[in-house]
Amino acid sequence: MNRADRREVSRQYFSKERLAEHHFRSFNAFLDYGMQEVVTEKETIDTDIGDKEGQEPVWVELGDVRVVTPRVREADGSEELLYPQEARLRNITYSAPVFMEMTIVRGGEEEEEHVVDTAETKIGRMPVMVGSRKCNIAGFSDEELVEIGEDPADPGGYFIVNGSERVLMTSEDLAPNKILAEYDSRYGDEIQVAKTFSQRRGYRALVLCERNREGLLEVSFPSVSGSINFVTIVRALGLESDEEIVHRVSDDPEVVKFMLENLEAADVQSEAEAIQTLGERVASGQGRQYQLKRANYVIDRYLLPHLHEEGIDDEDVRINKAYYLCRMAEACFELALNRRQPDDKDHYANKRLKVSGDLMRDLFRTALNKLARDVKYQLERANMRNRRLSVNTVVRSDVLTERLEHPIATGNWVGGRSGVSQLVDRTDFMGVLSHLRRLRSPLSRSQPHFEARDLHATQWGRICPSETPEGPNCGLVKNFAQAMELSQNVGDEQELKRELSSMGVEGIADIEGVAHRTADD
Repeated sequence: MNRADRREVSRQYFSKERLAEHHFRSFNAFLDYGMQEVVTEKETIDTDIGDKEGQEPVWVELGDVRVVTPRVREADGSEELLYPQEARLRNITYSAPVFMEMTIVRGGEEEEEHVVDTAETKIGRMPVMVGSRKCNIAGFSDEELVEIGEDPADPGGYFIVNGSERVLMTSEDLAPNKILAEYDSRYGDEIQVAKTFSQRRGYRALVLCERNREGLLEVSFPSVSGSINFVTIVRALGLESDEEIVHRVSDDPEVVKFMLENLEAADVQSEAEAIQTLGERVASGQGRQYQLKRANYVIDRYLLPHLHEEGIDDEDVRINKAYYLCRMAEACFELALNRRQPDDKDHYANKRLKVSGDLMRDLFRTALNKLARDVKYQLERANMRNRRLSVNTVVRSDVLTERLEHPIATGNWVGGRSGVSQLVDRTDFMGVLSHLRRLRSPLSRSQPHFEARDLHATQWGRICPSETPEGPNCGLVKNFAQAMELSQNVGDEQELKRELSSMGVEGIADIEGVAHRTADD
């Protein structure tokens, strides 16, 4: 390849479409199917109407959601197309109306259900990324861009909120739903821990399976103080016999020996006893029925939530959870027997990046929940005053709009994170490109975190080895390498599991184990 060819390849690769492509791809995916997935998860808005005798229950069913291109409402009531430069000059938000189909339904188990009102209504406004598919200047030629006051060389990939250009920082985090085995740093090599960040529909739960100094396994997960004996929790999930528990962990003689020690130390021998023991932990001092109810709720809701799947019975889900915990126990024993090395948290195979679309999905989920609470309140108030229930009168669009615009304007994101949204660095053109390709770690800047700040070998070709700030942000704020390509997780997870199942892999926990071992290899 001669010099002219190399220059042409370089010119094509570093075009304005490529430099911020990961932002465009992620945000477009959010608009195309991410928003609809969040609405489908919500599905209905329940109300307290019907709790009193003689009243029919009322609820709202959510349908299709769509976003149009950015508009601005003028003082005379007319609505015109809005372009980015106009939003900057007028200090307004470059946002587009969001419409959703909503149906108010009245009825119950005895009564026949009937639709009270159905309509596609405006539920709020969504800030739109400059240069994305829904942007009004998408597809414009250089001459057309110059005509409306836009810079043809501007890469886009940012939002305009109240006239300010804001870029969402790509966030680096540990991979969810993946087993990571390591030693507890407080006790050296004495305690082995297998952990997984179980994530589903925005909820993230840390589940730990650790082997203590006595060689006994204990499990920790949210909503339960302290830790619970491993055998107790797997029996509560439906694995009752000693043989089945040992077989599901491992058939290796040395691991079986470790497991027999755990089984001998177990206090419970049946599923009913295990659930009762768990109930006494999570609802101490309460009645027996409430304890059982609370124990079942905690197991189903907070323990490994990512294993919940639509259309699968609760019993099957619980068995899958038991199998997954057995896989975590096996990882602890393998670490204790030096059959495996502890997982490296700084290895890039154990990390995932949240780009603009992923961050906006988290934001939209929170905003939709806020809107649902407001719709519930408005419906109950209208019903109490005997007013006609109508979709257009119970939806206040400013509720969703405020929840979407304020975090982008301030950088204070859901989950207590700050600095997610930043003002675009307009010092020079290279500064803009650098800012769009920057990523940040969630670790505290005030702590040393020496290993996290170090340049890891797996960052080669992915992360720039030299572009990082000095001072407290050193090594925690990084930049993508020049020719980096960011892959997008757009595949159907269920389809992948079905494909693996057709290849002979049995059970979700086994599939997770295959994926884990493949990543290790």
